[in-house]
Amino acid sequence: MSNRLHPLEFRHVTRRIPQARDRGIPDATVARLPLYLRALNGLAERGTPTVSSEDLAAAAGVNSAKLRKDLSHLGSYGTRGVGYDVQYLIYQISRELGLTQDWAVAIVGVGNLGRALANYGGFVSRGFRIAGLLDGDPQVVGDRIAGLTVEHADELETVIKRRGVSIVVIATPASAAQQVCDRVIEAGVTSILNFAPVVLSVPDGVDVRKVDLSIELQILAFHEQRKADGVVM
Repeated sequence: MSNRLHPLEFRHVTRRIPQARDRGIPDATVARLPLYLRALNGLAERGTPTVSSEDLAAAAGVNSAKLRKDLSHLGSYGTRGVGYDVQYLIYQISRELGLTQDWAVAIVGVGNLGRALANYGGFVSRGFRIAGLLDGDPQVVGDRIAGLTVEHADELETVIKRRGVSIVVIATPASAAQQVCDRVIEAGVTSILNFAPVVLSVPDGVDVRKVDLSIELQILAFHEQRKADGVVM
């Protein structure tokens, strides 16, 4: 049996750790916290009770000095000669990332990518619950995917309000993404994960994270080409 604790189990811990924005944690540090959490969960699954900053940094792919500075923003400094308590550090990072709550997520656009996201089982264990699947294609509406029925995109605002959706994933074609984004924001959602190959225009106070697999592949192609040309990096 895995030793990893589900993030929701930390609700029983009474000590309050302020959220990242309240504590003024730098954005660069926030971006690395999921890397540390992934590495820590791997250690927990192997039954490792404590970890040194050097070992945790190596597992996360950063240098140890940067890791210690990042964790100091959480008020976690480890114990000299012992290191960090793995389970407690999981708790601290989970609190900072807001993973001790149950976040309702809606996916708009149920093509191949949307279906893959809906079927991904890792969201639930990280505090994210898929609460709605929506698409504008009548041939897709009504399909059952991962226990949910695909609803028509016309129901977007209703789904958001009735199911308490906090995060919307846009996996539509580029031509539809901005209109969906505008409707999502109008419905009160301020956190969007965008897989559509387009830059979304949003007002202040709305957070958009863009995932573009083609750009990542192009970057890798650049490095492959440089290696092929004998360029030392």
